[in-house]
Amino acid sequence: MNNLRKLAFIGGGNMAAALIGGLTRRGLAGNRIAVADPSTPQLDRLVHDYKVERAADNATAARGAEVVVLAVKPQQMRSVSLALSPAIAEARPLVISVAAGIPHAALARWFGKTPVVRTMPNRPALNGFGATGLFAPPSVGAAQRALAESIMAAVSATVWVEHESQMDTVTALSGSGPAYFFLFMEALEAAAHERGLPWDIAHKLTLETAFGAAQMARQSSESLAALREQVTSKGGTTAAALEVLDAAGLRTTVAHAVAAADRRSAELAAEFGAP
Repeated sequence: MNNLRKLAFIGGGNMAAALIGGLTRRGLAGNRIAVADPSTPQLDRLVHDYKVERAADNATAARGAEVVVLAVKPQQMRSVSLALSPAIAEARPLVISVAAGIPHAALARWFGKTPVVRTMPNRPALNGFGATGLFAPPSVGAAQRALAESIMAAVSATVWVEHESQMDTVTALSGSGPAYFFLFMEALEAAAHERGLPWDIAHKLTLETAFGAAQMARQSSESLAALREQVTSKGGTTAAALEVLDAAGLRTTVAHAVAAADRRSAELAAEFGAP
């Protein structure tokens, strides 16, 4: 990755800034990154923070780049891609899309034979703790896949899915998932406050408990079920709480929620990627 002569970002918003920050921390010089964005303040911030090259427009940013990262909103992707396609066709760089809901077929239709990798990063990538699903058809070679993965790995853990339909489930799980955890943490914090803890103490204990549980799971080779059982003493406080959650149908509710997000992701892909 550090051998790249030029990497272009079409769009300089939060996700682009996160990726640029991660890449420069890994040794990619800012002057090898070109960014185009209609927002002057956003470009000013990126130039100031990472010494990137300011591009006059999208085509200028993409020209001569070995990799072009499309970091625009899904509803803007069609118009941006169609306008950019002549510049992309000249050199056929690797194109990486970080826009949610844009199917690979649409990207391929807009960019022709240019190799395209579709990705689904999540919001914690902004803090360097993201999770990203990637998909590419067999026509995208191993070297191009490795390059795309190395770029996304600058801010997130990465996984490849074999079938593009699985990207909807990736979106439902890791894309939307942080909000599920925030909701549960909200409820846990509020419940502790209702039982008498001051808000600041309830908040701190909620955050540290969530962080600690995630760290335990990341560092352990055991299943989530095994870890849960280790924390749950028979007849104890944890068992009493879990019985209530099970009786309330927590698992079924979560399954329905993920299914709803999965369906909505597919609907948005059909909407944004329709011919």
